[in-house]
Amino acid sequence: MGLEAVDGERDLARVQARSEEEKVSHEIILMRHGQPDLASVTKVSARDMQHWIEQYDLAGIVDGQVPVECQALASHAKTIVSSTAPRALASVRALGLQPSLVDKVFCEAQLPHGKWARPRLSPFTWAFIFRLSWLAGYAGKVESARDAGRRADMAAQQLQSLAADGPVLLLGHGFMNRMIAKRLKSAGWTQHHRGGSRYWSATIYRKAPH
Repeated sequence: MGLEAVDGERDLARVQARSEEEKVSHEIILMRHGQPDLASVTKVSARDMQHWIEQYDLAGIVDGQVPVECQALASHAKTIVSSTAPRALASVRALGLQPSLVDKVFCEAQLPHGKWARPRLSPFTWAFIFRLSWLAGYAGKVESARDAGRRADMAAQQLQSLAADGPVLLLGHGFMNRMIAKRLKSAGWTQHHRGGSRYWSATIYRKAPH
């Protein structure tokens, strides 16, 4: 086989490889932040939850090894997106990355709190109770579920636009990520991997390009 034929085959292989790359689905990775660095609190009242939520929103993350899977997913992403929350930004730094976009639209859906002093429960138990109450229509002085839904609409639209240029990684939050995921599915995106709901969990969505 002559050199021209070999070079021609190599060129054809390169063209085919590029063609295959163009066929690769658009990809959005929704990743939850690392574990917040919070002082240990056993039980609080519904009234105390206001302070606990404020501290949670100000917290960074605990020092520790980032899961290998998260590192691999992050290295694959072309665009890094983060909410403005310290725990999300700290998670980006823990991955050794700099965000391309930081926007409060990706922040967690807010939690209301109560005004009573009894009973005293785990703050995570209260968070579960108040999230259910929030979904049922009780918002108190925070954004309503409807308003958070509108924000999730905008967040999903931003991520889809960014994904046209390559894989996108969002360092976001448990409940808001689920709200965004619901909108991605409605827009034709398919879930290809689900890592659960724990800290550092990640879910991958893909959609074939037009």
